[in-house]
Amino acid sequence: MFGSILEHIKEYIDLTDLEIEQFTSVLIVKKLRKRQFLIEEGDRVNYQYYVVSGCLKAYEVDGNGEEHIIQFARENWWISDFKAFFDQGQSRLNIDAIEESTVIGIEKNDLEELYLKVPKFERFFRIKLTRAYVALQNRILSSLEKTNEEQYLEFQRAYPNIEQRIPNYMIANYLGIKPESLSRIRKRLVSR
Repeated sequence: MFGSILEHIKEYIDLTDLEIEQFTSVLIVKKLRKRQFLIEEGDRVNYQYYVVSGCLKAYEVDGNGEEHIIQFARENWWISDFKAFFDQGQSRLNIDAIEESTVIGIEKNDLEELYLKVPKFERFFRIKLTRAYVALQNRILSSLEKTNEEQYLEFQRAYPNIEQRIPNYMIANYLGIKPESLSRIRKRLVSR
């Protein structure tokens, strides 16, 4: 069950057998049905999750009941309400499964203890957090500077092959455009 997360981690740090045991001993596995919540707004967030299989979305619901998708997570991606995770507070986000999914979770206190026992993990999670921050910054700048078409092309690069797995209206929501606008963008790109 832990093969994929260990391969993912080995891309960044090398672990001994003892370090692997220390890591895997604190992990939990969750299986989610399609549309099942991993985290709901208001939940206390004690875990961050690695996606073994499936696809999830993180989103906020505004005062009018409208969803605003801020992240998709598929295999080998991490997801949580990270602000609530780091603050040990309540979630502002909802995270649910777009398709049947399996995730591996690590609890905040176990992670902090792991940092002390195996300092390499601080390096691993620092790299992951830095990359996530850069991606978020690029997404914000893209939304300010680029056309909808350019943002869609960036989405395709960031999430290759995901369009076959998620409905078009979710992609449009993530991009902050109407589904009809997404259809027009796709038609223009195909006709080139």
